[in-house]
Amino acid sequence: MTGEANRLSSASARGDLAKVEMLLQNGADVNANNVFGRTPLQVMKLGNPAIAEALLRANANPNVRDHVRGLTITHDAARDGYVDTLRVLIDHGADVNLLDKDGNLPLHLAAREGYLDVVQLLVGCTKDAARHNSGGHTPYDLATMNNRVSIAQYIQAHMNL
Repeated sequence: MTGEANRLSSASARGDLAKVEMLLQNGADVNANNVFGRTPLQVMKLGNPAIAEALLRANANPNVRDHVRGLTITHDAARDGYVDTLRVLIDHGADVNLLDKDGNLPLHLAAREGYLDVVQLLVGCTKDAARHNSGGHTPYDLATMNNRVSIAQYIQAHMNL
């Protein structure tokens, strides 16, 4: 079982869609942890929404948390600006309202890092887009602090701040 989980995780991380689909068709457990304690979805190549789609169609849990910082794959995609992957995750039930161990929503991370397209997507589906993280900062604050002017303006315009 562990070997199979490792193979599926490795193929997911490489972005090898053919191998991922073959392993899933042969009954690989899409939610099994690899030797590092992570699922294939957690280690997948973020810039490959087709991998996310294949794993999620096979019932991968999009809300599983990293055991170190409490991040979900949604946090990772938002932080790194992968809006297409994020759309796939949301379409398959990923919860954009989960907090990491620092109290950050995926929106906080996207605003801090400067991904306007991700912020535009998340503002509309985050329940409390003005939520303060553990450091007392809202996504708007993080955008402002990091000189993400267009993001701060967008959040301000869409949040009535």
